Amino acid sequence: MNDSRPLLLVDAPSLYFRAYFGIPESAAKAPDGSPVNAVRGFLDMLATLIRTRRPDRLVCALDHDWRPAWRVALLPSYKAHRVAPEGGEVVPDTLSPQVPLILEVLAAIGIPAIGVDGYEADDVLGTLAVTEPAPVEVASGDRDLFQLVDDDRPVRLLYCGRGVAKLEDCDDAAVRAKYGVPAAGYADFAALRGDPSDGLPGVAGVGDKTAARLVERYGSLDGILAALDDPAAGFAPGLRSKLEAARDYLAVAPTVVRVALDVPLPPLTSTLPAAPVDADRLLALAEQWNLAGPCRRLVDALAGNTVSA
Repeated sequence: MNDSRPLLLVDAPSLYFRAYFGIPESAAKAPDGSPVNAVRGFLDMLATLIRTRRPDRLVCALDHDWRPAWRVALLPSYKAHRVAPEGGEVVPDTLSPQVPLILEVLAAIGIPAIGVDGYEADDVLGTLAVTEPAPVEVASGDRDLFQLVDDDRPVRLLYCGRGVAKLEDCDDAAVRAKYGVPAAGYADFAALRGDPSDGLPGVAGVGDKTAARLVERYGSLDGILAALDDPAAGFAPGLRSKLEAARDYLAVAPTVVRVALDVPLPPLTSTLPAAPVDADRLLALAEQWNLAGPCRRLVDALAGNTVSA
């Protein structure tokens, strides 16, 4: 058994969006009346993760490009429904101003927040997951990241779809139990099934069970496409016609759905500090924005994290 402490990779947009919608604005405001619900919720999620997972390294990943042009070029529908009329992503007006504040607090604490132009947070997480020393735990509510689970490294997904307090600690067996495919086949499964939240059409008439059966039988989308060219492959006529009709989509979907593992990352130090690197700045932010409680809980989590388990 590997007893070394994990690198915790945090999908910051996934968590701060959940925090924003999980805490009423009326319950978390700065003295000037500005909502800070996303900030408060995000900091408390981070404190909970540090306290319960006991990482010795931590990196937050950011969306410097939430809809990369290279993905859109392959699949124009990718996240198209989330584009604002004036361009950019549809983000609640009262969430956008809170993101820079989250980054200020992280900087004062000494937790790196990394984004790279042309890539999504998922891609940053994927690259860190395969390049940084294991064990690795990825905290996100994004199902696409099930594809990063790897028992051999190991990499686990702390799936926060129902919140950090109810996270699901997922290894390969958990992914198989949930979807009927191994983690390595999740991206192809997702491409077949589709995902309306990302503008992935999927294959018309192919749901979860059929998608899982196809991945299990043929191993990958490449294997499925190769089998389509084999008259003896044994597809039911109706299924064959559905897959044939989606052939163009299936040729590009894997590149769109698969997380990039080769993002050019800036140098970073992932070691989790035992105390804030700029305590005066953190105190000033806490006072200015009415964040004393969540900042204190995060500082306490850092201090407690240095105590031997």
